[in-house]
Amino acid sequence: MPAKIKRGDKVVVISGKDKGKRGTVRAVINKHGRVLVEGVNLIKRHQRARAQGQISQILEREAPLHMSNVMLIDPNTDQPTRVAFRKREDGSMVRVGKRSGEDIE
Repeated sequence: MPAKIKRGDKVVVISGKDKGKRGTVRAVINKHGRVLVEGVNLIKRHQRARAQGQISQILEREAPLHMSNVMLIDPNTDQPTRVAFRKREDGSMVRVGKRSGEDIE
């Protein structure tokens, strides 16, 4: 079964501290069922100076979110939608937005 959310998809966060924020999926971690979304779920990472002359700093980066906490934005309607799958004539699977009924991709 193909993935419902892929790298490069536009998604909206539907629960948690960043609820309502939109972003693009940077990475999908299938093993743990998580996604990395640009500009969402930011955490601060304290980094020590490793080499002589390097300074310690606080870096801000994205942490992974669980896939169930994001919803795909239908590119046709620009609204959050659930995802279904349909088989094409050539036998390949295509994602379909439940809200509009149109193909995604």
